[in-house]
Amino acid sequence: MEKKIILLIEDNVDDERLTLRALRKSNVMNELVIAADGQQALDYLFGQNEYDGRNLNSMPAVIILDLKLPKLSGLEVLRRIRSDARTKLIPVVVLTSSDDPNRITEAYEAGANSFVRKPSDPMDFSEMILNLAMYWLLLNCIPSSRVEV
Repeated sequence: MEKKIILLIEDNVDDERLTLRALRKSNVMNELVIAADGQQALDYLFGQNEYDGRNLNSMPAVIILDLKLPKLSGLEVLRRIRSDARTKLIPVVVLTSSDDPNRITEAYEAGANSFVRKPSDPMDFSEMILNLAMYWLLLNCIPSSRVEV
């Protein structure tokens, strides 16, 4: 069976809790790794600093990325993910409260696979997280070189 990790890069604790609650409520029991800022996310992905020694053969099946992050912006994180052979194929869903059309363009130009606006209503947020999880974890096909056992 495939081990599918979700990497949530989110600095808002309330959105982190809503995401976790929505996944558990929907019985999505995949491992959820949370990075509270852009640098922590890159440290996790590349096994640096607090994640030194992490098994780099176990990469996320999907990354859910907020754009407004401390230390490194979401767009910079996305560019670094796409520039490294180890992470360039990982699907990245940008999940943000921004409604700036320029941000959508920037995200896709940087390599986003999807751009989703965060709903303000908790029920809508929960449904959106479920839909994202179902698509990216169950329906989306992962390149065979990334499938983990």
